Amino acid sequence: MKKWVPYLVLIVFSIIMLIPVYIMFKVSLSTPEDVLTAHPPYWIQNFTWDHWQKVFESGNIWAPMEKSLVVATLTMVVGVILAAPASYVISRMGRKWKYIFILGLLFTRMFPDVGIVLPISVNFLEWNLVDTSLGLILAHLIPNLPFLAWILVSTFETIPRDLEKAAYIDGASRLQSLTRVVLPLALPGIAVGALFVWLNSWNEFTYSLYLTVSERTLPLQTFYYINRGDFFQSAAYSVFLTIPVIIITFVLQRYLKAGQLSGAVKG
Repeated sequence: MKKWVPYLVLIVFSIIMLIPVYIMFKVSLSTPEDVLTAHPPYWIQNFTWDHWQKVFESGNIWAPMEKSLVVATLTMVVGVILAAPASYVISRMGRKWKYIFILGLLFTRMFPDVGIVLPISVNFLEWNLVDTSLGLILAHLIPNLPFLAWILVSTFETIPRDLEKAAYIDGASRLQSLTRVVLPLALPGIAVGALFVWLNSWNEFTYSLYLTVSERTLPLQTFYYINRGDFFQSAAYSVFLTIPVIIITFVLQRYLKAGQLSGAVKG
């Protein structure tokens, strides 16, 4: 019984998490007769592509999706490039200085985005960064860089220093040791951090609302459709908002491996 209890809990938890996603898919592919009723069916009885077709015909889906993909991907790439070397240096510091920097990273996350987005938008307006992808990328890096660095510091701490010393003995420089030994071993942690940064940027709404005038992101476009009251098309937009999340999670999950350092310095 003790063996199966964790699996049962995991199954129940997964079902609870997937029910809202299923309802979203169901509404986007159902006729109003299946939804606007006192007792809607659990399954799709009258299948229709009309809501998806209206979204395609509106012409308001591809540009927001492209902008969201560009902003989220570049935010992830730039974040990893900036945070990985800095996190490695922090992880190799002495205990006292390391915890000072870690507390500093956590301290920057104590300020809510809604409290700092207004002065940021004023500065970006002066710099002509409003309604640009570059402005959104810089804005998304503000909350995501400390979060990513905090994750990567813990990742680099798990890599034994003896591996670096062995690389030095074999004639590798510090840069070669970092790029050929440390970073490949840190790929699982980097993948986890990159995945969270991508998801945070993809779903981000506050900065997009303040820094976007005409070129909307997909979450912002979905918000405007929800305000219009057509929840059938809003469900279709939400499906499109979910599909890239599933794809990027599937692509990065191959790197989410645990225990690959076990036995690395044995013998």
